[in-house]
Amino acid sequence: MKLASLKQGRDGRLVIVSKDLSRYVAAADIAATLQDALDDWATVAPKLEALAATLESGGGEAFDSNDCSSPLPRAFQWADGSAYVNHVELVRKARGAEMPDSFWTEPLMYQGGSDSFIGPREVILAASEDWGIDFEAEVAVITGDVPMGVSASDAADYVQLLMIVNDVSLRSLIPGELAKGFGFFQSKPSSAFSPVAVTPDELGDAWRGAKLHLPLLSFLNGDAFGKPNAGVDMTFDFGQLIAHAAKSRPLAAGTIVGSGTVSNKLDDGPGKPIVDGGVGYSCIAEIRTIETIQSGTPTTPFLKFGDQVKIEMLDENGDTIFGAIDHRVEQYTA
Repeated sequence: MKLASLKQGRDGRLVIVSKDLSRYVAAADIAATLQDALDDWATVAPKLEALAATLESGGGEAFDSNDCSSPLPRAFQWADGSAYVNHVELVRKARGAEMPDSFWTEPLMYQGGSDSFIGPREVILAASEDWGIDFEAEVAVITGDVPMGVSASDAADYVQLLMIVNDVSLRSLIPGELAKGFGFFQSKPSSAFSPVAVTPDELGDAWRGAKLHLPLLSFLNGDAFGKPNAGVDMTFDFGQLIAHAAKSRPLAAGTIVGSGTVSNKLDDGPGKPIVDGGVGYSCIAEIRTIETIQSGTPTTPFLKFGDQVKIEMLDENGDTIFGAIDHRVEQYTA
């Protein structure tokens, strides 16, 4: 089934969306919000599925992604991994940093702000273009209650829903923060998630091995920027990412775990732009690192005010799965 949160209050209003994203029906009689549903998933999910089946038979109201907040407008936890080590390796190589062996055996992860996500059609706000505004196209899962110390092989069983995400980054603020040795904060503003979250069974064979084996599409100002396959070159699957996050503490229902920037190699080397026969990139920073490695200087600019970013994933029939994240960059004024 497919679930969305229409804008209402702080936590939205839970609705069930048809498979083709054309219609919806309110789920208020079952659960008022998505977080309410996740808190009692074993009891609530079968009722939601029954209502979803009824919706597929007809009826409902017209669905418009512009009316949506992120499926969880705010969450108890947003933990973003870096499962595509190719991306990490390129970034470190561009700045002359060594690649520790542990990066191939244990995932990187940071805890992002989860109190105010951006809606999928809302604007990205930044005070200055000098902050190095970038998008990062990723896949994310929402978990149920995960016990502390869960094994990687069992952790994938706790995935209740999947989404796509734009993990907005302010690249020019990152070096100063990391130099302090205490991680991201100002350089990681509010992220945006897809209009719709889907249960794993909606993805069929594309969801296997705790990975989503479909291209993740990104567009910048209407031009194709990236189409890497999210199931390729993913060093750590979602079971491993969830287990890493739960090593020393349980995870509450509604925890969001991100894959990190989706990144594919090309002939065991750096990727290429789509126009040059590659699959492109899921963020601007990656093409800038390749430009730096190849010529010593990056030439692709970060996002400017007025730029439009779109992120989407299509099924094998070419139909959108989660709906599109589609938003513009604007200057923030207090």
